[in-house]
Amino acid sequence: MPDINDLLTSIKGLSEREASARLQEEGYNELPSQKKQAVADIIINVLKEPMLLLLLACGIIYMVLGGIKDAMMLLTFVLVVIGITFYQERKTENALDALRGLSSPRALVIREGRQQRIAGREVAREDVIYLQEGDRVPADAVVLGAVNFSIDESLLTGESAAVRKVSWDGKTGQARPGGDDLSFVYSGTLVVQGRGLVRATATGIRSEMGKIGKALESIIREETPLNKETARIVKSFAITGIILCAVVIIVFGLTRGSWLNGFLAGLTLSMAMLPEEFPVVLVIFLTIGAWRISRKNVLTRRMQAIETMGATTVLCTDKTGTLTLNTMRLCELWSAGRSHKVEEGAVLLPDEFHNLTEYSILASQEDPFDPIEKELKRVGLCCLGGTEHLHGDWKVVREYPLSIELLSLSHVWQSPDHKHYVIAAKGAPEAIIDLCHIAPDQEAEVIGAVTELSERGLRVLGVASAVFEEPDLPEGQHDFKFRLAGLVGFMDPVRPQVPRSVQEAHSAGIRVVMITGDYPGTASFIARQIGLKNPDKTVTGPELAAMPAEVLAERIKETCVFARVVPEQKLAIVNALKANGEIVAMTGDGVNDAPALKAAHIGIAMGERGTDVAREASAIVLMDDDFSSIVHAIRLGRRIFDNLKKAIAYILSVHVPIAGMSLLPVLFGLPIVLMPAHIAFLELIIDPACSVVFEADKEESDIMDRPPRRRGDPLFSGKMAILSLLQGASVLAVVFCIFLLALKMGKGADEARALSFAALVFANLMLILTNLSWKDNFILIMRNAHPTFWWVCSGALTIMGITLYVPFFRDLFHFGFLHGHDLLVALGGGALSLAWFELLKIYRPARA
Repeated sequence: MPDINDLLTSIKGLSEREASARLQEEGYNELPSQKKQAVADIIINVLKEPMLLLLLACGIIYMVLGGIKDAMMLLTFVLVVIGITFYQERKTENALDALRGLSSPRALVIREGRQQRIAGREVAREDVIYLQEGDRVPADAVVLGAVNFSIDESLLTGESAAVRKVSWDGKTGQARPGGDDLSFVYSGTLVVQGRGLVRATATGIRSEMGKIGKALESIIREETPLNKETARIVKSFAITGIILCAVVIIVFGLTRGSWLNGFLAGLTLSMAMLPEEFPVVLVIFLTIGAWRISRKNVLTRRMQAIETMGATTVLCTDKTGTLTLNTMRLCELWSAGRSHKVEEGAVLLPDEFHNLTEYSILASQEDPFDPIEKELKRVGLCCLGGTEHLHGDWKVVREYPLSIELLSLSHVWQSPDHKHYVIAAKGAPEAIIDLCHIAPDQEAEVIGAVTELSERGLRVLGVASAVFEEPDLPEGQHDFKFRLAGLVGFMDPVRPQVPRSVQEAHSAGIRVVMITGDYPGTASFIARQIGLKNPDKTVTGPELAAMPAEVLAERIKETCVFARVVPEQKLAIVNALKANGEIVAMTGDGVNDAPALKAAHIGIAMGERGTDVAREASAIVLMDDDFSSIVHAIRLGRRIFDNLKKAIAYILSVHVPIAGMSLLPVLFGLPIVLMPAHIAFLELIIDPACSVVFEADKEESDIMDRPPRRRGDPLFSGKMAILSLLQGASVLAVVFCIFLLALKMGKGADEARALSFAALVFANLMLILTNLSWKDNFILIMRNAHPTFWWVCSGALTIMGITLYVPFFRDLFHFGFLHGHDLLVALGGGALSLAWFELLKIYRPARA
């Protein structure tokens, strides 16, 4: 094995010119990220919206007719919408840019014989890199020299245990990540012990991480069910609007002789019929939902995923770092046939286990980075502090590293009196047994203990001690007379809140599936700890590879634990669940999770230790890696869907009087009531504002005790649609009657328009209030209404007052002056229009 110190002094590495040429030819050592939308692209996409096209068309017609003020007002609405959309797009992309910066490692390279630290993206192929404990590996590389070199490859393999690395023999070909004693390291993995000198073999998209990132490009992201359903509703409304628009244009032109004004009236009706509020309400609901969940340290990259969380039926999760803490905790000590379980937070250990703990610590680094050694030091400080078993004044005089031939390491300590050496060894139990040369019966007892601990999902290490009194230390560990000190068992502990979160998911009818690269025994043990269903029915990666698609589709209906799974198989599992009609959410933090994250309906990445690739592929990022945040997201998704149904019911009902008051005056030869400015007022102020009220409404008490919404279920039932249409029809009847009475009583067209518009606004607010609950009465709703409702009422009434009583705006909206009794008539008409629905609640209080 080459000596790493000799290599460090003799190796020259690339020259700066060679490194620069390779970077120029092969590109920087980074993964391509999604392109930002240019400002022009955002504006073009916004201008494709039908409502804005109609507003622009109406503005052009107004300019042709000489109505410059009307045209400028409509164009102002267009600019406001463009500004809001642009802000939302940029805010989302900036948040993602901040996340990308979390996983940009730096590298210590040797170039022209000198060590220098550079940005990870500047590492070139053939660069020589020096890696130590705590370093993130910047590129795929081959090991030239190593000392006790161990690496955490869980980001690529899902296995929580670190793997040993050895020097390359010059012959072995490139291998996949995973397993001990390989001579290759991989980009994005973490050095947890020792040090190594490596030569980069692949960078950027050519690395193992890059290959998985490139595989994401072949996966097509699906539209959420709510998007598809909303599109169907919008299409139905649009077709009806086009037909009625044509009718209005023809009737207006034939009866009044002004085809240009007929087009203006037809476009106004199209604006009234076009359910532009559906996508607006959807964006507002999901934007505010994303803001609410962000307060729980959850970043929503694609807001539509929040509503899909409410329909999730299967939650697939990786084990390492997601269900577990991705650390090692000392769980059990075994010595001389006796065992002791180490409780979390313990401050005392039985005396017979003091020596075992002492020599475990002596066999570790003084300032450890490896999770196991850090845990041993923590337990020592807690349980052995102030005793003779901790040796802060001792010094290590020699280390015997791990090797393929002997999977143990030894530290030689000089005693304070300098009369002898104390040696502590730890490693694989079979290696420690070999060092100690114990009797066959004792060996059988130790192996039995190792087996029993391993079956409970523990990672087991053996510990031994020796005393050496010769002045010159031997070449190998076998020359010491070791005594077996015992066994130490570790486990990657489950996050404390996970069992409760899993229980909540089950109560909500959501099946939790664990997909891991770890061993079946460990996977089943963790599954029992967190309360998964059928924890002992484990399917392994090799079994999956040999399983036909139809068999997998059947087995996956009952299997909740998949072990020794590779990334391609995780993707196959998600696809099989989707083929069975499941709505799939997938959590993960590693590169190995990225394809499944993108293929799932909702991908949920970890923010603290997650990779850039996983974040790019995900819809939601848990910034604090807290599994329980997923339950909050599911609860929020269900609340959003419930409240969205109420909002859509309101929008459906309010469109009836708006469209009716645009159509009926044309058909009956009456003065036009609603003009484009009035429609824009209702669409862009009252309707989006009311959606905030519905979004803020509290969730039902049983929201997490219901089964998930079945895929394909409509946003609201036929019964709800009929009731909503009846609500709108009753408002239309009352408002139109008020308009007719005003004309009959001799009021002018502008005054009658103002009176009917005020009645429509009052009825609009009444519709919001009554639709907040289809079971509670009007008084109870007002008593429990969210403060946003009163803010919306105040804002809408204030703006209406400005348009009615400020001369400039009154002329702009073509209104006449209203007296106090006129407003009382409008208010009474609005209340009267929905009195029947309040009576219906008394006799039919069932929840909508």
